[in-house]
Amino acid sequence: MAILRRIIRQVWATADAVAAAPADSVPARPAKAPRAKMMRQYDLVERVRAYNPATDEDLLNRAYVYAMVAHGEQKRASGDPYFSHPLEVAAILTDLKLDDATIVAALLHDTIEDTESTRTEIDQIFGPEIGALVEGLTKLKRLELVSREAKQAENLRKLLLAIADDVRVLLVKLADRLHNMRTLEFVPEASRHRIAEETLDIYAPLAGRMGMQEMREELEDLAFLVLDPDAHAVVTQRLDALTDRSRNLIGEIEAQLTANLKKNGVSALVIGRRKQPFSIWMKMERKSIGFEQLSDIFGFRIVVNSVAEAYRTVGIVHTTWPVVPGRFKDYISTPKQNDYRSIHTTVIGPGNQRVELQIRTEEMHRVNEYGIAAHAFYKDGIGSPTELLQRESNAFAWLRHTVEVLSESANPEEFLEHTKMELFHDQVFCFTPKGKLIALPRRANVIDFAYAVHTDVGNSAVGCKINGKFAPLSSELENGDEVEVLTSQAQTSPPSAWEQLAVTGKARAAIRRATRTAVRDQYAGLGRRIVERLFMRAKIAYADDKLKGALPRLARASIDDVMAAVGRGEMKASDVARAMYPDYKEEARLGVKKGTTKKPASTTKPASTAIPIRGINTDLPVKFAPNGGAVPGDRIVGIVTPGEGITIYPIQAPALKDFEEEPERWLDVRWDTDEASPRRFPARLHVQNVNEPGSLAQVAGVIAEHDGNIDNIGMSRRSPDFTELTIDLEVYDLKHLNAIIAQLRAKSVVASVERVNG
Repeated sequence: MAILRRIIRQVWATADAVAAAPADSVPARPAKAPRAKMMRQYDLVERVRAYNPATDEDLLNRAYVYAMVAHGEQKRASGDPYFSHPLEVAAILTDLKLDDATIVAALLHDTIEDTESTRTEIDQIFGPEIGALVEGLTKLKRLELVSREAKQAENLRKLLLAIADDVRVLLVKLADRLHNMRTLEFVPEASRHRIAEETLDIYAPLAGRMGMQEMREELEDLAFLVLDPDAHAVVTQRLDALTDRSRNLIGEIEAQLTANLKKNGVSALVIGRRKQPFSIWMKMERKSIGFEQLSDIFGFRIVVNSVAEAYRTVGIVHTTWPVVPGRFKDYISTPKQNDYRSIHTTVIGPGNQRVELQIRTEEMHRVNEYGIAAHAFYKDGIGSPTELLQRESNAFAWLRHTVEVLSESANPEEFLEHTKMELFHDQVFCFTPKGKLIALPRRANVIDFAYAVHTDVGNSAVGCKINGKFAPLSSELENGDEVEVLTSQAQTSPPSAWEQLAVTGKARAAIRRATRTAVRDQYAGLGRRIVERLFMRAKIAYADDKLKGALPRLARASIDDVMAAVGRGEMKASDVARAMYPDYKEEARLGVKKGTTKKPASTTKPASTAIPIRGINTDLPVKFAPNGGAVPGDRIVGIVTPGEGITIYPIQAPALKDFEEEPERWLDVRWDTDEASPRRFPARLHVQNVNEPGSLAQVAGVIAEHDGNIDNIGMSRRSPDFTELTIDLEVYDLKHLNAIIAQLRAKSVVASVERVNG
């Protein structure tokens, strides 16, 4: 309490002195002069008043003095007073024309973390709104975003959750990071690389997503300087040399554009600018080209008074100079998700130079440079800043959507993958047949489009039309494509392989969820069949209602959870029976006796109690013996492997000896094939082939002629005269397999053929 009273007295005393004294008499800094010149109180007030005449000067003065006193004699790594840092952060935010509360939060953003100040003190002196902003920034300061993937993902999750409620927290954090990057040379070298990597991975893309392009470019360039100083030096040197050589040309293009537009009745500001070293380096890396091959290092912005003049300017430019095909983009009619609006075009200008033009209005230019910060936070009568952003900013809508993905992601890594994908990718704009605009990351395909429309559309997609023509679902989309997704009610779950094809995090997460659900349903289906057949053999009644009452004894939340656990092998069917009927006694089961291949006693039960097996692509998690498979006609047994489902073995398979001490894993199964729609099943043959030209072709020919399908083949040479072949093939049944074996044995190039049983 003593520190609280002392600080409050000093704050109010100094604030009163500031209000009463002439500006020149106000002490601008502590008694001990810092090494760097600091902005004085009245300078800060004047900066804010320049764009917000209604600013609360008293509030700004109190915050200035409070932060200065709280940080006291603390020093930065550079030797400057620590207070110079929050002051510079506030100055950056005044350039963005932000409201009083944000400026004050910038001044105070390190007080709770680095001084004896508390949230209670901040609330008491400055109000709960500013207190909440400062506390949010305090939490963010503790996050280290470059680390192990799981930790990085969780911290990014916390970052986005913190800024979703009030985006001003992000704006202060970005300004804080920008000033830290400007002074990174004073940070120990061990930490420098981590901070730069974190900036390039998270904060620069976030600034870009919020539409703050100028800040993004500076953050990227400062990080690039630390992470790859040699490359930065080379690109900067080349840029400087090219700028010197092209100075007259740039001036000529600016003059010609201005004069030509004025002659046609358009008053415009033409600004020539060069690309930043980082964006040039990334383009060289992405396209594997040299500096000399770049043709759009210099660009020109044409700022006009209205949207109508922007489109008139396009016509004037295109009728004056030849247009480079494929380089026209209209982001006025279809803005980017970060609110960016401009028309881009490239022409062959004076000196046969490619000239990239960006045409926009003054308001668009302001939003394009400052993004979400360009909205007038300080205007009265428009609600809270968050309410304003919800009405006016697509960038804030993206942020809210990204936070919603938190609840859909199964783990932090999935969320990190989704968010990084959304942060780093530029966009393409496509349309549904009804004209709805869908924005996707560049290189996205139809699968991504389908999931962007609706998860159900993605899960049931079976084909597509792009601009009226049939195309694969993996087709990469381009700006302006009209995409019609063809769906089928028969497909309720997407192929798991789609996860590797999808680009967007939303599509990948949805495919994972659908795949997990489908697998769980398979296990639940298998578990239900196991449980029902156990009850049938035991001649006791099964009912879901009775099982529901036994759920607490099984420690499961639902019937499906119980069935899935049985199907995965995590729970025995007999455990379910005992939970429902405490006096149930498990029937004795006999495994395979050692040294024999006798069928277990349970498989002699009536066929009605055995689980029907149709093949691999069914509603059961079924696979066949890895060394030899099984085909209809074989007497078979199922082995339950926890987490993997059922493995089907022929009863004569030697591998069954490995399970003879685990009778609880043996399962009664039977074939359930349909002659109307035959399926292939796996088998393996061991062939000794005479080593002469064309012998392998003869073996393959026999299998093909008899409608067998070779899935894999292995060869080994044991003697000069013979080659041993191991052939994995697919056949319809045992009769089909025996016919192929007989035909192979009839060939003169085949010494022997034996079926392999796992």
